[in-house]
Amino acid sequence: MPKVLVMYYTRTGNTQVMAQEISESMKQVSGIEVDLKPVVEVEPSELKNYDVLIMGAPTYYGSMPWECKKLIDDSVKYHGELAGKLGGAFTSSANIGGGNETTLLNIHHAWLIHGMVVLGMHQGDHYGPVGIKTPDERSLNCCRNYARRMAELACRLYSSH
Repeated sequence: MPKVLVMYYTRTGNTQVMAQEISESMKQVSGIEVDLKPVVEVEPSELKNYDVLIMGAPTYYGSMPWECKKLIDDSVKYHGELAGKLGGAFTSSANIGGGNETTLLNIHHAWLIHGMVVLGMHQGDHYGPVGIKTPDERSLNCCRNYARRMAELACRLYSSH
């Protein structure tokens, strides 16, 4: 059974709402185990225990907040040990031109450097779900679709676990 970690950082609660939507939607796919945690409660060594790592971050000046970057920087201790895992990202920001895609790509870059597999979406938010201010039905629907696709891919990739 694939194990998923949905981790997030939030100050306003918006990214947490998205994290909860992704987590709950993934749990609806049979054969998935999902943990939901704030990034500040995740130890870098824990990342090795999961098949899927999804990080949610608010967008600050076109990138992730330092709390997310710290976890990624500290994960260097396990470089090579995350290879082959499935990685994803989602973000929220104050406005549509707030640097959402650059934030998602920053997280994807870290996952790719770890040797992880990153899923793109052919419809909706291509790099991962994006919420503007309080997540609306459009962004929550993107969260649900993303979660379903990630869970289904995880089941195909890690069904022998």
